Amino acid sequence: MSNTSSLDQRHSRANESQTFVAIFALGFLVFFTIAFMASMLGINWRNYLPGAESTKGLVAGVKAAVYTFMSHIT
Repeated sequence: MSNTSSLDQRHSRANESQTFVAIFALGFLVFFTIAFMASMLGINWRNYLPGAESTKGLVAGVKAAVYTFMSHIT
């Protein structure tokens, strides 16, 4: 019986990991699109994305925004 519990726990962690990656990728894509379009239009996008205020680059700002966003949904 203990073997099935261990198997279920490992399976659950694998699903959680895949879900985390999927949410991160989707969030990164959405925030990157917003930041890229805003930078093309000359808008200061760092003020609108959570956690990106003090970053210097586009990718670093988007990554910080996604991690901040994900910390709020967990």
